[in-house]
Amino acid sequence: MFKYFLGNSPQWYKMTMLGFLILNVIIYFVNPTICSWLFIGEFIFTLAMALKCYPLQSGGLLAIQILILNLTTPHNAYHEVSQNLEVVLLLVFMVAGIYFMKPLLMYIFSKVFTKIRSKVILSLLFVFLSAVLSAFLDALTVTAVLISVAVGFYGVYHKIHSMPESDFDHDGILDRKELSGETLESFRSFLRSLIMHGVVGTALGGVCTLVGEPQNLLIGEKMGWDFIEFFVRMAPITIPVLGAGLLTTVLLEVTGIFGFGQKLPPIARTIIENYTEEEDAKRSDKEKYGLIVQGVSAILLIAGLALHIAPVGFIGLALIIIQTAFMGIIEEHHLGKAFEEALPFTGLLVVFFVIVAMIHDQHLFKPIIDWALHLDLKDQPAMFYLANGVLSMISDNVFVATVYIGEVKQAFENGLIDREHFEKLAIAINTGTNLPSVATPNGQAAFLFLLTSSLAPLIGLSYGKMVKMALPYTIVLGVVGLLGVLFFL
Repeated sequence: MFKYFLGNSPQWYKMTMLGFLILNVIIYFVNPTICSWLFIGEFIFTLAMALKCYPLQSGGLLAIQILILNLTTPHNAYHEVSQNLEVVLLLVFMVAGIYFMKPLLMYIFSKVFTKIRSKVILSLLFVFLSAVLSAFLDALTVTAVLISVAVGFYGVYHKIHSMPESDFDHDGILDRKELSGETLESFRSFLRSLIMHGVVGTALGGVCTLVGEPQNLLIGEKMGWDFIEFFVRMAPITIPVLGAGLLTTVLLEVTGIFGFGQKLPPIARTIIENYTEEEDAKRSDKEKYGLIVQGVSAILLIAGLALHIAPVGFIGLALIIIQTAFMGIIEEHHLGKAFEEALPFTGLLVVFFVIVAMIHDQHLFKPIIDWALHLDLKDQPAMFYLANGVLSMISDNVFVATVYIGEVKQAFENGLIDREHFEKLAIAINTGTNLPSVATPNGQAAFLFLLTSSLAPLIGLSYGKMVKMALPYTIVLGVVGLLGVLFFL
């Protein structure tokens, strides 16, 4: 029966997880606090090993064991979920709502992809568009769109490459040999660099607004900030970081370092341009009407978020209803597909909250928070930024932000800090968990989503390669963000 445990994950991973589960029981009877810290380390390990096994299963087993060992209770875990219900609704309904907007988003990215011939300008546009879209939608959703576009273009290339010899290029325009070997690897490298620029763009835009990242919504709820106020308070740090990120994009493409700089092979451009023209030519009136509905829905979405007319999850649900009603999508199985992308990560987020409940019940971070709060007031924002940044690199930024904002709010309610200082620490926590966390895939949900997607193996994007390509962005975003905290908080 053991061979079915955790599916097709490697044998060593299965044995490691079993070892964790046994070790936890032993350590629990020695010292529950040490056991709790062990659980945190093991949970981080499951995030880092996401390519071997999606963290919901392995991390979920740890969460169940935490409840069995009474390191927290189901009631307290449920309390954490209920306190963050708006984030859950955001993931369930907003991501599903954007699913029906994918044709419009793919149309926009496709035009950018094929019309811009300069790789530097194309990369800048991908970063900028991803940032803007992430600011008004959410980084996970925009990453899903980027993946869909890249998989679609790779599929077109592969389809031409794998055509039977009898059907291949009867007009004599293409040569099969040109599509293999070095050209194929160049095409993969081109897509790899472009998609990495895009996901970094989601981080640059995601840090700016209330809905850009799940933890932003958590922090905004704790502070009572609406969409506009959140943006204004973050802007002194996030806008300079955005500019620095765009400059980094140019530098990487011009120098070609860290795996960037590869241009689109001419033969690949020919294939994709032909495909895009064919798609435009055969687009039906119904599909054109659908694009109009999606465009109007996008405008309503931005207005709804900017005016904060309802909780974000409700706006996402309204987006689903409006688009499907006016596009004639009325069958249940067509609606169900829209929820498939977000629900695994939503389940993982609920597992996060079990870990968070354990941290609260066992007071694991209290000594660190107390130490930080006893520093000079002027030094505290920078220390919170650095602490959150380092932890987010090895853990998950939602996980870290949830813990820290909860502890800081408790300190505020206990009268240890005033409202003004509470706000400064909240800004430091938000920027600290969003910017340095681009260092690793487990730091950002969008990065982890990309790493575990069907695109990653197609373009040869491994965990190590992603860390290497993200390194220059990590340094620039982390340093500029820290300078912003030092000068503006």
